[in-house]
This record gives sequence, structure tokens and C-alpha cells, in this order.
Amino acid sequence: MLLLAWAPVGVGAGVAVRWGSVWLARRQGLPAGQRAWQRLGPPVACGLLFAGLAWRLGPVPPLLIRSLWAAVLVQVAFFDAEHRLVLDCVLAPAAALALALSPFTPGVGLLAAVLAGAGSGIAFLLLAIAGSLVFKAEAMGLGDVKLAAFLGLILGRLAVSGILIGVILAGAVGVSLVVLHLRSMRDSIPYGPFLTAGALACLLAFT
Repeated sequence: MLLLAWAPVGVGAGVAVRWGSVWLARRQGLPAGQRAWQRLGPPVACGLLFAGLAWRLGPVPPLLIRSLWAAVLVQVAFFDAEHRLVLDCVLAPAAALALALSPFTPGVGLLAAVLAGAGSGIAFLLLAIAGSLVFKAEAMGLGDVKLAAFLGLILGRLAVSGILIGVILAGAVGVSLVVLHLRSMRDSIPYGPFLTAGALACLLAFT
């Protein structure tokens, strides 16, 4: 019953995510895409994720917290896929809320959140610098660095697993695109969708 009730809530959250993303895109002077995956993707993704979280967690307070993070991550993933941009105006308040909720999040806690957030952000900053030196071009944007830090805040000790899953997914897709001659080694891909996929896998898999 909870699953059936929570899935429509997720769809509603996804609709709000889409509307909010369109509004934010226009504020940035960006066009709002009207393809099916852009319009329907957030509601469908949030509906499925909310249903999965309800099935995994049941009627407990962490369901609300993880559902909130699922909605934020869906916004980040679809906006980055569409515009190659991770917005500070989304991550900054979400990060502040993550710190505030960390003491009430099972398996995280304030200290673990701070350490994981700082560690993830620094690690990705170093990767971004190294990538720029090796490829003589921006291999990873600062938005990805901030996203990695945010994932540390919401995942705590699971941040390593979530980010590793995202990096492996991004690497697999990137190599496949090069092999298929769809991209060159110098072309970049948006990391946001892959990092969020890794984080969502952890939110769903670990209760």
C-alpha cells in the first residue's frame, strides 16, 4: 500500500522538478528542451525511485530524506544531460539541508557527512586538475566537483561506493562512444548523470 501511495508522490515531485528545471534554464538564458525524455524523464524517474525506496525502507523517516535526495539527484542528472551544467542554486541549498539532516540520517551522521563531503570534493578537484593537464582541455567541470562533495554529504561512508559506480559507468560509456567513433578522446561527457546514478544505486541498495 505504501508503494502504491508513494509512487504518485514521486511522479508529482518529478513534475515539480521538470517545471523547476525549465524555470531555472530560462533564468540562465538556456532553451528548455521539449523532447520526450526531457519532459517525461523526471516524473517517470522520480515515480520509480520513490516506489523503490518505499519498497526497500517502508514507512520510516529515512524514506522522506532519501526521497528528497532522489528528487534532487534527478534534477541534477537531467539538467546536466540537457545543458551540461550543474547549478549552484540547486546544490548549495541541498548541501546545507544535507548537513542539517545528517544527524538524523541512519548510517551517515554529521562527522561522516563532513568528512565524506570534503574528501569527495577534494578528490574530484584533483582529478579535474589532472585531467586538464593530461588532455589539455577541461576534462571535468567544477560543477562535477561540487556534485561529488554533495554526494559525500548525503551518502557518508557510502560515498566511495556511489562515486566509484558513477566513475565506472562514465568510463564504460565514454570508451564505448570512442570505440563506436561517436566521440574522440578529447571530447567530454556530462558526469552528472553517472555520478547521480551511482548515488541513487546506493540509496536504493543500502537500507
